[in-house]
Amino acid sequence: MSAHALPTEGFSFDVLATDGPARRARFRTPRAVVETPVFMPVGTQASVKGLTPSEVEATGARIILANTYHLWLRPGPELIDRFGGTQRFMGWPHAMLTDSGGFQVFSLAARRKIDDDGVTFRSHLTGDLKRLTPEESMRVQRLLRSDVAMVLDVCPPGAAERREIEQAMRLTTDWAARCLAAPAAEGQARFGIVQGGVHEDLRRSHLEDIAALPFDGFAMGGFSVGEPIETMYALLEQLAPTMPADRPRYLMGVGTPYDLIQAVGSGVDLFDCVLPTRNARNGQALTWHGRVNIKQSRHTDDDAALDPDCGCSVCATFSRGYLRHLYKANEMLLPRLLTHHNLHFYGELMQGARSAIEEARYASWAAATTAKMREGDEIDGARAGA
Repeated sequence: MSAHALPTEGFSFDVLATDGPARRARFRTPRAVVETPVFMPVGTQASVKGLTPSEVEATGARIILANTYHLWLRPGPELIDRFGGTQRFMGWPHAMLTDSGGFQVFSLAARRKIDDDGVTFRSHLTGDLKRLTPEESMRVQRLLRSDVAMVLDVCPPGAAERREIEQAMRLTTDWAARCLAAPAAEGQARFGIVQGGVHEDLRRSHLEDIAALPFDGFAMGGFSVGEPIETMYALLEQLAPTMPADRPRYLMGVGTPYDLIQAVGSGVDLFDCVLPTRNARNGQALTWHGRVNIKQSRHTDDDAALDPDCGCSVCATFSRGYLRHLYKANEMLLPRLLTHHNLHFYGELMQGARSAIEEARYASWAAATTAKMREGDEIDGARAGA
């Protein structure tokens, strides 16, 4: 066992058990104790879509993610600060991580221009010109008062040429130092981000540069942006174990249950993705037996639970037939119930991973869990979320 106080007061990261590269750890923030590996539900606009904070808490979540870009534009960080920060604003009593706006730099490619100092773009809400610099990103996150603030980075697309990726790495490193120089909120940790595209040598080089800076944790960005899934898995297997062992390791924006199982086996601790909430709104449940598409007519007279192996209140209460009825009737209850189930399943999946690591059986657990999900999957020939 190793215990380590992180650079920011009030934070610590303790590795409790390992099984190969996989790690079972405990990440302490001033607001919460987060057992890892862990999945962070996404609350883009200070709301996990469809659920109240107490319902999110009931899924087992103790840390969620909010989006700096969206909260910057609406309602504005100054207003949120007057409410006492994002957690008090939305009524979430546990930990929160805020991204930096860097992914929007990637996703709003048609609306922005990057230079050495920052990014200029047009608001998707008003069309007004906005300017995001490392200092502005940290100012906004300081007012949002999240537990963990991410540095502003440049995320190149999966098919980017090597020269473009190297430029993104250079800017991300320069901006990381500027983010560290900017003031943080009291009790706010900061994580650095590693880029490098699909090139192992660039990833290793950039990791060396970012890991040399006094961050409280380190993230891998620029994955699941168009590269082949096998490439991401191979890079995670090579790179994750080489990240600083005494800090949390965060894989940004990933992913499916299969992705999480693979990445945990490579040594990753933290995850976030919109997939379980977005797929719920599209009628898809994620279960121990694969994906269930409640839109399919096969469920019309099915009195079985979504997942007989799930411990959530949805599976304990409602049949697949009732859930399909809600879909056909266009009732808003359906996406709420599926969202609750999906987030509960992700929480159970990570709890299963933690237990398997503690008991030194992670590889066999991962293989059996993956095989069971693939065998029962209702949506053949595509990855979850496709």
